[in-house]
Amino acid sequence: MRRIAIVGAGQAGLQLALGLRSEGYEVTVVSARTAEEIRSGQVLSTQVMFGPALALERAAGLHLWEEQAPWIDGLDLCYAAEPGTPTLSFSAPFDGAAQSVDQRLKMAGWLELFEERGGRVEHRAVPADGLGPLAAEYDLTLVAAGRGGLAEVFTRDERHSPYEAPQRTLACVYLHGVTAPERHPDAVGPRMRVLATPGAGECIVMPALTLSGPCDILLWEATPGGPYDCWQDRPGAQALAKRSLELMRTYAPWEYERFAAAEPTDPQAVLFGSITPAVRHPVAEVAPGSYVLGMADTVVVNDPIAGQGANNAAHCAASYLRSITDHGDRRFDRPWMQRAFAAFWERARHASAFSNAMLAPPEHVARALNAASRHAEVAHRFANVYVDPFDAPEWIMDADRTEAYLAAGG
Repeated sequence: MRRIAIVGAGQAGLQLALGLRSEGYEVTVVSARTAEEIRSGQVLSTQVMFGPALALERAAGLHLWEEQAPWIDGLDLCYAAEPGTPTLSFSAPFDGAAQSVDQRLKMAGWLELFEERGGRVEHRAVPADGLGPLAAEYDLTLVAAGRGGLAEVFTRDERHSPYEAPQRTLACVYLHGVTAPERHPDAVGPRMRVLATPGAGECIVMPALTLSGPCDILLWEATPGGPYDCWQDRPGAQALAKRSLELMRTYAPWEYERFAAAEPTDPQAVLFGSITPAVRHPVAEVAPGSYVLGMADTVVVNDPIAGQGANNAAHCAASYLRSITDHGDRRFDRPWMQRAFAAFWERARHASAFSNAMLAPPEHVARALNAASRHAEVAHRFANVYVDPFDAPEWIMDADRTEAYLAAGG
């Protein structure tokens, strides 16, 4: 039986671990925290899983909260050239509703499920110099430890890493008591709401499920040095919610009343940070002739502005599972690792390019958004780039193609 180790207990690592167990592999997950420590800790992300990623979970029998989590029907986008004054807006459905489940709930549940299905869990941190001894014990070792110190063993790929510094500072809080806008009559649920204000950044609202039931996630994507960039003191949940109201009063007054009575879901329901979007070379030599393979945002990290992080992780896990099972009993050598990543990169490259473009939209993207505010077909196509970024190069990532599409009446 082939023995595989996965360092990290997030979306990518646990989804792959559970998939490998279902195929009969002997799998060890190395997690720095227990399921209970994850469940009782700080929120981990602002995840929204779009239809294709949810389909992967459903096919693997991992859709454990599908009946409890609210369905997210589509995207509402508002652009305000002046603070508090919408310049353009549109609303469009997703092709297949999305969902968001607090990763404290999800990862704790999956970790327990992995053990129930015969997986082995080691609760310990793995330093960079510990990867060599670990890899020596297994046929294949994968690193799914996110953007922490272990990511540094994978060298930066300058070809696909246009930024040297974070383009946004981030703050989020999970809230109960947010009043939803009136729902479109054909919608199956509320929509993800995005407000973009030049010089300030973005305010994003996502319906979700947390430990205490349905909630809303409020994410501030702050342009460094702008008015949203006010989280250096890392306030607690109550203070973050109060400061958010102050920002909304000026920059999103139509949202202010919806949040006026909201309360944090729990004291740990806050998260701060900043991310430098980057792509790393996926294979690292951790001892002479011994290699490990990076997964998901360990090697492909995007700013959350386009919601691609958890989706990339799900697609990475599914892609790596196919590569592993198709490889049979052959050795997991460096060329195989490169091929496994290349198969995942076919999707991830489009997600990265789209996410990076949304951080600094070029002029042709602005024209497409303007057209989306007037034409439902354009709005629908734009909303669904979030769902499936494969479509992005066909029209939104290239100025000539965008102009041709809009000129044809798109």
